[in-house]
Parts: sequence; structure tokens; C-alpha cells
Amino acid sequence: MAATELPALSDVDAESRRLSLGASASELHGALCGWLAGGGASVREWPAKVLADEAVATPEERGPLDRLRLASAAQLGDRSFGFDLLLPDADASLSERSGALFDWCRGFLGGFGLSAGSAPTLSEESREALGDLARLAAAAPQDDGDEEDEEALTEIEEFVRIVALLLHGDVAMAAQHRQRLN
Repeated sequence: MAATELPALSDVDAESRRLSLGASASELHGALCGWLAGGGASVREWPAKVLADEAVATPEERGPLDRLRLASAAQLGDRSFGFDLLLPDADASLSERSGALFDWCRGFLGGFGLSAGSAPTLSEESREALGDLARLAAAAPQDDGDEEDEEALTEIEEFVRIVALLLHGDVAMAAQHRQRLN
């Protein structure tokens, strides 16, 4: 597996259950990405940081959660926008996929808030995007749908992916750039 390839959703889910994290794989990935986008450090003990619970065990080196961290950090920093969301495959139900996307958004907001603080310096575009993400996080999954609903979900996934990259650029990358200048 390439360093920038996310581990399988089922592997992350199994590890989350094994460590009793109380979060789905998608929500954990969202929380990790939010943490990183907000300027949080890419450290092996990230679950304790993003879940704000120091009692959470540190994932095994090269285990699913460690690989998730390494791949996510690499993808967010990749200038070719090769960033993926850890979500169920297209063959899962619309309800399962939309629910996982909304879980991802909730996780992202939590992780971002923990690392960026209550008043991060954001562009107007990022502030609007963060508000849109909050509305998605509050949404309920759709039970079933048609081709139009499938297309809408695909567009929302792409929007969420771009928002994560935008916020990462505004906060984490801007902070790194400022450090290099000083």
C-alpha cells in the first residue's frame, strides 16, 4: 500500500471498535483531517487528541489508525489535490453513504475546533465553507433516492473534500508558511 493510500474503511472501523473509541471510521477520519487542517500535529497518539480523551490508547505503529494518519497528512499536503474522504464504497446504500459523509463532517468540525481554536484566522471563503460544513454535519441521512440523489451526494462529497483542502491551506499551511518566513 502506498504511503498516501488510505487503509480500508473496515480495517479502521475494526480498530476503532477494538480500542473502544466510540466513533465510526468516517467520523474518525473527519476528526483527524479536521485536526490536521486546523494545524494539529501529525502524531501517533492523534486519537487521544481528536477525541479529547488522554485515556485513549496510542495506535500501533503501522496499524490501521497510524496508516490513516500518515496517508491523511500526506494527502492534505499534496499539491495535486489527491485527498480522499474515508467513506463507504459506492455499492453501499445511499443512507449509509450519506450518513457516513455527515459523520465525517461532524468529526472534521470537532477536530478542527480542537486544533485551530475558537477564532482561527480564516478567509471569507473559508468562513462560509465552515458554515456549510456545519450545516452538513447537522443533516440526517436520506433513506433512499434516485439517480439525481446519487449525483447530489457525489457533488456534496467533492465539495466537502475541497472545503477540507481549503481550510487546511488557510490554517495549517499558512501557519507553516509564516514559520518559514520568521
